[in-house]
Amino acid sequence: MSEILAPRPAATVLTLRDGTEGYELLMLRRNLNSDFVGGAYVFPGGGVDANDAGPRAQRLAYGMTDETASKRLNLAEGGLAYYVACLRELFEEAGLLIACDGDGGAVALDEPVLRSRLVQYRREVNAGTLGFVEMMERENLHLDLRGLEYIAHWVTPVGPPRRYDTRFFVALAPVNQVATHDAGETVADQWVRPVDALAAHERGELEMIFPTIKNLENIAHFATPADVMAHARSLTDIPCVLPKIFNSKEGIRIVMPGEPGFDD
Repeated sequence: MSEILAPRPAATVLTLRDGTEGYELLMLRRNLNSDFVGGAYVFPGGGVDANDAGPRAQRLAYGMTDETASKRLNLAEGGLAYYVACLRELFEEAGLLIACDGDGGAVALDEPVLRSRLVQYRREVNAGTLGFVEMMERENLHLDLRGLEYIAHWVTPVGPPRRYDTRFFVALAPVNQVATHDAGETVADQWVRPVDALAAHERGELEMIFPTIKNLENIAHFATPADVMAHARSLTDIPCVLPKIFNSKEGIRIVMPGEPGFDD
């Protein structure tokens, strides 16, 4: 019997903004050559790194302690690292930085000189020549966790060569910042209404993986970003969703907990 692969902790963020015909969220297309869901449209996110849980990163977190974060995620400890990873990945993959000063005050990240430095920092962070935490310390910035809300928890089924234990969050897009894909792990970016993303997937125009589809379905009926944020804040019990994969005559089938055949 082969050993069951343990899932890696990960964090993903659904970034929201107002649109002319309803609210939109940011989606990135994975590089077609990626060995994980290549070509699929996803939300910014990735694995939780050791540095995300380090004391320097934790000191940069404004508005939340590890105790509070862990309680929200139903963990004994280490919850704050997921929140840190979420905003780090948003910066690395999409160029958006949700930050404040040490007192929680607003910072003009669109100021031309600072913005130019952040663009260069992002290149260095993604190249591995500069640490994200070091960048934040250099600019005396703190990660603003006050507007980051936990909304879902998914674990990759047993079977795939990579497994993730992923916490999903929602956040409002920072104003006066422009999202751009990193031209490495991701090759395209777009703001899209959830209903339009789901319709494009049905037409075969937008490739998406199962958790992405389900998380879009869960929020597509809301009218505004504020509605989505309020919904996430109201959740008191967020279950861990662990689907199963079955091979049948019709092909591969993903079965959710509670659906017929799940316990077979």
